[in-house]
Amino acid sequence: MSRHVEDIGALNASQDPTELIEGSIWWPPYCPFCDVSSDSVIAESRHALAIPDQYPVNPGHTLVIPRAHSRSLFTHSSEAQADIWHLVAKVRDHLQTSCNPDGFNIGINDGSAGGQTVNHAHIHVIPRFDGDVADPRGGIRWILPDRAAYWDQ
Repeated sequence: MSRHVEDIGALNASQDPTELIEGSIWWPPYCPFCDVSSDSVIAESRHALAIPDQYPVNPGHTLVIPRAHSRSLFTHSSEAQADIWHLVAKVRDHLQTSCNPDGFNIGINDGSAGGQTVNHAHIHVIPRFDGDVADPRGGIRWILPDRAAYWDQ
């Protein structure tokens, strides 16, 4: 069992694990973010860990993953959310030094309509480089192309 799962906390035999965090989900039964190898962890905090994205969109693409399993970051306590965002900042600082990007995209896909494909909350930290796309203006707005070039409207 990975350190990630063990850090969620000890459950007694009568405790329903879905009660750990209101709104948490346990489907599919196998969660890749609950089974993270400690060898792949590049940074961690009390409530989260960071790993390289297995399908990076750019060099250095990193995921910050809450230790407790929940589909949405927003079901975590305020304390946990603050700790998670602090780790995002540490990862960004590390990537700034190690990759020397010209900018970043930092984001969450929350829910199916928001593009979430792994049902465990996570935050993408994506280094961006001058010239990696023809026109980066609008950043993530390109997911809705008709709204991307808002400066022309």
